[in-house]
Amino acid sequence: MILFPAIDLYEGKAVRLLRGDYDNMTVYSDRPAEVGCAFAEAGAEWIHVVDLEGAKTGATPNFDTVLAIKRKSGCKVEIGGGIRDLPTVERYLSAGIDRVILGTAALCDEIFLRQAVAKYGEKIAVGADLRDGYVAVKGWIETSDTTADAFCKRMRQIGVKTLIVTDISRDGAMKGTNRELYRELSGRFDLQITASGGVSSLDDVEALAALGLYGAIIGKAYYTGAIDLRRAIEVAK
Repeated sequence: MILFPAIDLYEGKAVRLLRGDYDNMTVYSDRPAEVGCAFAEAGAEWIHVVDLEGAKTGATPNFDTVLAIKRKSGCKVEIGGGIRDLPTVERYLSAGIDRVILGTAALCDEIFLRQAVAKYGEKIAVGADLRDGYVAVKGWIETSDTTADAFCKRMRQIGVKTLIVTDISRDGAMKGTNRELYRELSGRFDLQITASGGVSSLDDVEALAALGLYGAIIGKAYYTGAIDLRRAIEVAK
């Protein structure tokens, strides 16, 4: 299992939200690229980056910061947040970003999603952000009427390979990850599933790895010191 330490960006800073609430934001660093370098030193091969401003607006205000994280850390980088058209996908990938994550657009613009998957294949991942079993969109501000099950079926039919599944209720809460959710989804769908939200202990990492998941994302647990990243990467492998 690949461990993805996360950097959430807002106004060029590394921040964390509690359960996706923009009014409950903690700033951890005003030098995100240095955070990326610390990840690399701990043995990370990938970094998961989210442009929180982009997720709300559909723009790319932290584009240069994302590239700096990639360049200075030397890690592979996947980026999500506000990527809603092919020119934006092309902009990131042509600049050297390794994978682009589609969220709102994957649910609301199937034509775009199909075009992106057809053109870029496995460089396209999809984020399934779940609130009470339904997919949330627009930076988690709105909740759709699409269930997790229906969404996964649709993604598989379209040809999406990698799905990043977040349980919003667990995100940033340091209460453990939703193991049952990932056990169920990984058992039912032939997708590369990355667990996100609430990964707050080495026990969580070990349990998710035992499920045979593709990946797991660590956010707040790293920043608060609850998880030693180097050790977690070893456990994940």
